[in-house]
Amino acid sequence: MNAARDLLEAARAVRARAYAPYSSFPVGAAVEDERGRVYVGCNVENASFAAGLCAERAAIAAAVADGAHGLRAVAIAGSSPGPTMPCGICRQVLIEFGDPVVYASGLDESVHESRAAALLPDHFGPRDLGRP
Repeated sequence: MNAARDLLEAARAVRARAYAPYSSFPVGAAVEDERGRVYVGCNVENASFAAGLCAERAAIAAAVADGAHGLRAVAIAGSSPGPTMPCGICRQVLIEFGDPVVYASGLDESVHESRAAALLPDHFGPRDLGRP
């Protein structure tokens, strides 16, 4: 079993369910928690643009609702030609749950692999508030 491939397939599958009538830019995400369980999410746009929800945060919310406390990996399947990277808010939310591996892909299915901390250097996180 290839964990990165499986996560990317889950992200691509859920991308088809995104609600993106304003941007026409569907995104799917899949996260793996510290126990190896996988959760998916897709972007959900809103006429009040700021009320929209990114795919990564949707998947993380599903994981947290099921009891996850940390993340091992996240896969993002966007609609750009090359890899779709997480936005700044999603990068900050990823840091809250550790330093997961991030697999970003786009329509060409090329993959950019990184760590959350590398995507948000000098970040503010739980340790800054005295949390492990």
